[in-house]
Amino acid sequence: MRFWTIEGATAALPEVAAKVIRLRELVQAARTNAGGNGAQPSGNGHGPTNSGSTEVQSILSALTDQGIIVRDPERGLIDFPAVAPDGRTYLLCWLDGEASITWWHWPEDGFAGRTPLTEPPE
Repeated sequence: MRFWTIEGATAALPEVAAKVIRLRELVQAARTNAGGNGAQPSGNGHGPTNSGSTEVQSILSALTDQGIIVRDPERGLIDFPAVAPDGRTYLLCWLDGEASITWWHWPEDGFAGRTPLTEPPE
């Protein structure tokens, strides 16, 4: 597992954000197509197929290969694993539309436990 610093995650954010934005576009297009615009079921329980499914998998792989956790592709919610001074893992949290990474949370607390980086983990 890769661990990020706030500096490293911030530096990567422009490239990562572009991928997340594209991922959201593809997920939205798949939802629209699933609504009756000609998408064909995949037959394997993974929903309809479309020309963007390969690109979705490519983007997801690129993000996870960087150690980024994609929580909600539709909303653009991702986490960057990080290590607190006491050695405990926490998550730097970013949601598409936010100007920068300004939130973190413990893994067990999820999005509801987001805490501003002005109150860093100890």
